[in-house]
Amino acid sequence: MVDENFVVRIPDSLGLDVAAPLLCAGVTTYSALRRNGAGEGTGVGGVGLGGLGHLAVKIAHAMGARVTVLSRSLAKRDRGLALGADDHRALADPATLAELAGGLDLLVNTVSADLDVNDLMGLLGAGGVLAYVGVPENPISVPVLAMEDRGLTITGSSIGGIRETEEMLAFCAGHGIGADVEVIAPHQINEAYERMLASDVYFRFVIDMTAL
Repeated sequence: MVDENFVVRIPDSLGLDVAAPLLCAGVTTYSALRRNGAGEGTGVGGVGLGGLGHLAVKIAHAMGARVTVLSRSLAKRDRGLALGADDHRALADPATLAELAGGLDLLVNTVSADLDVNDLMGLLGAGGVLAYVGVPENPISVPVLAMEDRGLTITGSSIGGIRETEEMLAFCAGHGIGADVEVIAPHQINEAYERMLASDVYFRFVIDMTAL
């Protein structure tokens, strides 16, 4: 017997392959954006352009935000712009922090790397929000004075509930948003794992279980 309280319907317009990652990465980024005010005319930054990051770009763009991707380098710049970003900057470039200082309303950090929180918060304007959906390896040191002076918020978001997942699926279906995936057969899992470690996937592997 299936409990309907824990079941969601995949809209007909979404293929199961591109919808599968939405049930995790999709609702994680959607929740962080929706709960923290992303919308028409807001400046949203996304740190990282991987499995979480690429969906954050697509969803924020569909919400009407001005989207800036912040990556280690410009290697994925063309991909970021193609996904809907208005700008793509390298965090390793000192000019990025100076030129974008105070220009964002919301910054969604999707990576697990240890980044300088002061640098990230410097990108936010008054009242801005730094939302973590990726988990840094080490605890962060919070710059309380900067938060008090400019009314900044640091928050975290893991995933959404059933109702928010259904809302996210309807939103993605209405805007033609699916994850960028590579479908693999079960016997390719070990190879896919090695490729994942080498960052050789754009942006999610999906296993085709019909191949069993």
